[in-house]
Amino acid sequence: MGHVWLIGMMGSGKTSVGRALAERLTLPFYDTDATVAANAGMSIVEIFERFGESRFRVMESRAVQAIARQDDGVISTGGGVVLEPSNIETMRDSGTTVLLDVETDMLVARVGAGPDRPMVSEDPEERMREIASARAEIYRRTADIVVDAVGSIDEVSHRVEAACIGS
Repeated sequence: MGHVWLIGMMGSGKTSVGRALAERLTLPFYDTDATVAANAGMSIVEIFERFGESRFRVMESRAVQAIARQDDGVISTGGGVVLEPSNIETMRDSGTTVLLDVETDMLVARVGAGPDRPMVSEDPEERMREIASARAEIYRRTADIVVDAVGSIDEVSHRVEAACIGS
């Protein structure tokens, strides 16, 4: 089967759905953001504040490479993981890439102005729309499967499972 890489915007449910899906499939759960934070010994917010987005992206790519070498599992990725072509190649080579698709209005409602989202800390609604617009096409091109991520965590994880088993 290979890895199941969950991609999509922040607030699309990658972490929650990923945990539920891993449990359903009795597979390990990995999280690229958690891996980056653990390796750095600081939160994602602290990494952005101290080193900026470009350094974070380097750390994120290292996490993607490391996770790809682990036992097959379900991986929650950071929303910008698709910005680095080598990440896309690694995800494709090691499994199935699933886009959790959610309309921007719902993403804005889910994420709000939380302090743990450095990409949208200023004017969250406008930034979320900008980011979603800029990434929409690359998400679609990267995804092997697109799943509607509106509904309960259980419903969405079931949709992902059904899509992956059928592919």
